[in-house]
Amino acid sequence: MQINQNSTLSVAPMMDWTDRLCRDLHRMMSRHALLYTEMVTAPAIIHGNRTRLLDYDAAEHPVALQLGGSDPDELREATRIASDWGYDEINLNVGCPSDRVQSGCFGAVLMKTPDLVADCVAAMMAVSPVEVTVKCRIGVDDQDPAQILPGFIARMREAGVRRIAIHARKAWLQGLSPRENREVPPLDYPLVHTMKREFPDLHLSVNGGIASLNEARAHLQVMDGVMIGRAAYHQPWGILGGADLLWDAEPPFSSPRDVAVAMRPRIEAHLRAGGRLHQYSRHMLGLFHGQPGARGWKRILSEGASKGGIEVYDAALAQVTRIAA
Repeated sequence: MQINQNSTLSVAPMMDWTDRLCRDLHRMMSRHALLYTEMVTAPAIIHGNRTRLLDYDAAEHPVALQLGGSDPDELREATRIASDWGYDEINLNVGCPSDRVQSGCFGAVLMKTPDLVADCVAAMMAVSPVEVTVKCRIGVDDQDPAQILPGFIARMREAGVRRIAIHARKAWLQGLSPRENREVPPLDYPLVHTMKREFPDLHLSVNGGIASLNEARAHLQVMDGVMIGRAAYHQPWGILGGADLLWDAEPPFSSPRDVAVAMRPRIEAHLRAGGRLHQYSRHMLGLFHGQPGARGWKRILSEGASKGGIEVYDAALAQVTRIAA
């Protein structure tokens, strides 16, 4: 399937980060990587502003919607509603350790109830025209990942899931903040690699702590896919600028400056429509990470984007244009 090929490299769903404008930037740099929305809860879709929650630009394809929830009926209804938006995949969040997620009894806490997760994905599949997938952790709290992860994956397979992204860290639901849960629990890549050997019929991606395309290539010697989160956000050019080479395709741009120039008309259109520069530029602060002029670019956007317009963007662009020249 084409979507499986796209998930060779994907950008992880990240709350408050991977919104429409972030995905627009990421798609500018890679034509092939699979992009994910922020997690959207099933009740929000059922009762909230569906247009605001689900709309996206057709240029974002391939793009997946990540849902949060633990009620099979709610997830079925949210999936049915979202099917009208034409996403390429619907993903169930079984990995987020956020306090907001725990209070709703979904996210990583669902690792403790694989039968409930199986009921959820079965309900979603019953109404979804596209593949339903799962993103999970290797375990939570005092669980022994080597003991529980194989059983969890086997239960997902029984329910009909064929593609799973595994964050190679435990989640500690008590005692660690969501940020600490992304950094403190040790990574266990060997366990995730073992899951691929034990479940060769499933498409498995590894997620967590992967900070370069070279690291991604190393994992792809074993895994079907690699999902990258924070590195793709904070250093988008470093991850996505050359990502299309993984598909033996020519990257669309040869430098981050070319990306910044290409983004300018899109930002102008956003401003004409009543948007603010900050809504775009906050996702672009790390575009020149490690490049000449990066400090000036970041400083000008950080200080001026909340109040200024395209002239602020042009001033930031001049920092890297001058260096490049």
